[in-house]
Amino acid sequence: MLVRATEDIGARSVPSWVPHGAKLYLAHTEQGSSIRALARQHGCHASTVLRRIRQYETRRDDPMVDEALRRLGCRIATRDETGPLEQETAMSVQPKAEAIDIGEVTEAQLMAEAGRILRRLAEAGAVLAVAAQMEKAVVVRADGASDPTRTAVVDRAVAEAMALKGWIACDVPGRLARYHITKAGRAALGGLLAKDENRASGFADAQASFAGRAETAPRRLRYSANESPLLALARRRDRDGTRFIPEDLVRAGERLREDFELSQMGPRVTQDWSRFLTTPGGGGSAGGGHARGFEAARRRVEGALHDLGPGLGDIALRCCCHLEGLERAEKRMGWSARSGKIVLRIALQRLKRHYEGLGEAGGMIG
Repeated sequence: MLVRATEDIGARSVPSWVPHGAKLYLAHTEQGSSIRALARQHGCHASTVLRRIRQYETRRDDPMVDEALRRLGCRIATRDETGPLEQETAMSVQPKAEAIDIGEVTEAQLMAEAGRILRRLAEAGAVLAVAAQMEKAVVVRADGASDPTRTAVVDRAVAEAMALKGWIACDVPGRLARYHITKAGRAALGGLLAKDENRASGFADAQASFAGRAETAPRRLRYSANESPLLALARRRDRDGTRFIPEDLVRAGERLREDFELSQMGPRVTQDWSRFLTTPGGGGSAGGGHARGFEAARRRVEGALHDLGPGLGDIALRCCCHLEGLERAEKRMGWSARSGKIVLRIALQRLKRHYEGLGEAGGMIG
């Protein structure tokens, strides 16, 4: 019975991405499996199991790790006699009915969301902030020279999963907890970026191999995980010492990126952003009646790309939203070398004007 109980934990009751140590902890604390039984099942010494269980018990000082283990424990524990989940822990955070539970987060969803959130957290001065009784967590970046900028939004359940896997850790606990990316998170991000790079270059590599070309060394990423192409370009200065991309243009690019990230969190429907770049006049306006949330963000992105038009919208989407390097964008669009940065600056100037024309809704005032 004990062995079967832990098999259920790994196979059915909790998602497959849950760390092995967390499954051992839940089997021991929620289903009463003994440490010796768990050791026999997994073919290791009892002290190894005990050490992993104590590790997760200690990590419950982290508020999101504690909440993740509590929710996962509620999924596997018997509720017939203990009553509804809402009555179990009065001090715990109670989600609204439409909130996503951590047990519903799939591995594919976690990997997709972790890729964009960890990339943002790897930027200098970035932290993930999550408040009690809030369904979302936000990534903000502060450079000391201006007010903090919100760069990404993520479901709380996904943030809890990232904390449980040790990719993020709490810096400042409390009602508004702040998290930073860990060494394990940077390693996970490196693996995700490598997969994305291999997927993007797979077709070209297959063509080169078919043509009989010599094998080349793996391509190095043009930009590191610690910065976006826009931020890297913003550090460059003209001959007179002025910044090539001023702070207000960076804010415009980050504003587009913020809406793009928010729009990606909606229902997983196929969104072909390229249609706004290849078809003149495509994309529609930024209006949309009473649309809110994900839909409103998607329409704002559509409106901005429509205003920029093909070419300018293409470079803005690639560099600001997809974080594609300028050299690669120039190659894909068939532009001459070093022309991309000029076009990008023009696109950001047009983008700034677009957001300023929206007034307070554009988010560029103040």
